[in-house]
Amino acid sequence: MAESRPAARPLSPHLQIYRWSWTMAMSIAHRVTGTALYGGTLLIALWLIAAASGPAAYGTAQWIAGSILGKLVLFGYTFVLLHHMVGGLRHFVWDLGHGYEPQTRMNLAKYSVVVSGGLTLLVWLIALTR
Repeated sequence: MAESRPAARPLSPHLQIYRWSWTMAMSIAHRVTGTALYGGTLLIALWLIAAASGPAAYGTAQWIAGSILGKLVLFGYTFVLLHHMVGGLRHFVWDLGHGYEPQTRMNLAKYSVVVSGGLTLLVWLIALTR
């Protein structure tokens, strides 16, 4: 009887083989920001519950949101929300069949950080000046 040898299987690619790129990092960031939005949405729901519970609960929620830590969390939530939105727009451009050239892909990934950061600062500048 002939011996059968298992076929040589290719090794699965892993993170040590891939070179990190902007598109890879922004893909991971898009997933992370999507997950972080769940926590931020829970905080908004808690704030709405406090607002519906009466002046004392609402006052406590406003005090927490107005503290330095509260403002830092709100700033982070704003960035996460806008970064996820800009990443979604980047994916929408790809869904339309554009931006597949290597340099265009890299530029879209790099500029998504710049645009989301700029929009976050713009939102907070407008909010703080009103």
